[in-house]
Amino acid sequence: MVRACDASDFDAILSIINDGADAYRGVIPADRWKEPYMPADELRDEIGHGVMFSGLEEDGGLIGVMGVQNVADVALIRHAYVRGVRQGRGVGGMILQHIMERTERPLLIGTWAAARWAIGFYEKHGFILIEGREKDRVLKLYWSIPDRQIETSVVLADPRWLAKNPQSRAPESDPDDPPDGPREK
Repeated sequence: MVRACDASDFDAILSIINDGADAYRGVIPADRWKEPYMPADELRDEIGHGVMFSGLEEDGGLIGVMGVQNVADVALIRHAYVRGVRQGRGVGGMILQHIMERTERPLLIGTWAAARWAIGFYEKHGFILIEGREKDRVLKLYWSIPDRQIETSVVLADPRWLAKNPQSRAPESDPDDPPDGPREK
């Protein structure tokens, strides 16, 4: 059963995030990795800044969590993790579906560019990859993350975002190139 998490779930959320983040070891750039991946104070700060978690409960305990944070005109998926022993079994998909059905705002997801499985997961659920300068613009607009993280991340958007922001779907082009291709030099 997917349900909204509350204050009594704090320790379970923290445990799931740190256990699930182990799948990213060696994928997250070494200069962005830390142990534990999310300290308790950082999770408290995230919750204090409006991240609300939902989780999948099984046999009386949470096995996966996903946060949502409303920022300006969108909802950001934040800290989506499943316990390592339960990964690849549909837990994340059930939580994401629950969130998608209950969120009226367009959804955006930021993840590590090297985490191809995570990108594929979101694409399987209808999200579209935003790359290049547009990705950088969106990350700077909605997230508060260091430049190094912007360099090493991607954004995925749901169809509602893309309907309002068609430029996010456009392929990258160099503004100095003419419309029919690069100039000869």
